Amino acid sequence: MPEGKQFLIRNYRASDRETVRRLCCETGFIGNPIDPVFEDRQLFADFLTGYYTDWEPESAFVLEVAGEVRGYLLGSRKPLRQQLYNIYQNAGLLLRGILHYARYNAASRHFVHWVLCHGWREVPAAPRRAAHFHINLLPEARNVATTRALMDAYLKYLHDNGVKRVYGQMVTFESRRGAKMFERYGFRVVNKSEISKYKKFHPEPVFLCTVIKNLEENNQLYSRQRG
Repeated sequence: MPEGKQFLIRNYRASDRETVRRLCCETGFIGNPIDPVFEDRQLFADFLTGYYTDWEPESAFVLEVAGEVRGYLLGSRKPLRQQLYNIYQNAGLLLRGILHYARYNAASRHFVHWVLCHGWREVPAAPRRAAHFHINLLPEARNVATTRALMDAYLKYLHDNGVKRVYGQMVTFESRRGAKMFERYGFRVVNKSEISKYKKFHPEPVFLCTVIKNLEENNQLYSRQRG
């Protein structure tokens, strides 16, 4: 993001829905567009954003830069409700993927095959009774200040609503993120698993990490030791 550009963190609005869905697809492949991996943007956005924008919008925040939405944080502090929704949603999305399978290109068919045969085994375990979040920013808006502001807005919201812990599942690889970075932000890595769907597209092993933060100890992004 160019120096001097002002940004704003605000609550999600219904009018942001299509922009959030587009940003989800523009950042869905290790921070880049999902298209080389999976061509069905509507299904992809439904899977990653549908619950948050349609059922728990009060737990979502967006990043505005120069008046345009350039990033978002979608969260949930109602894990049981979200898990029940996923049971229904995932069955419908799976059926849609299977019905469209013959129309997909080779990369998309490989993605569907990975979901059916490997995805459920490779995604690391996550706590069932904790709030969680999903965060994405466009590359030009991705920096420490914007990420911290988005996260702090969400963590304060959770703390104000009596939530005691929160987790996220973050994509990591050798040159991007790591346990020390999460610790700096007060998170603890509790599970980590290599995600095989990226092997054809990325030279380094790609992992998905489950990270947890205790909000009773610190409800801001940086750990207290940082000051």
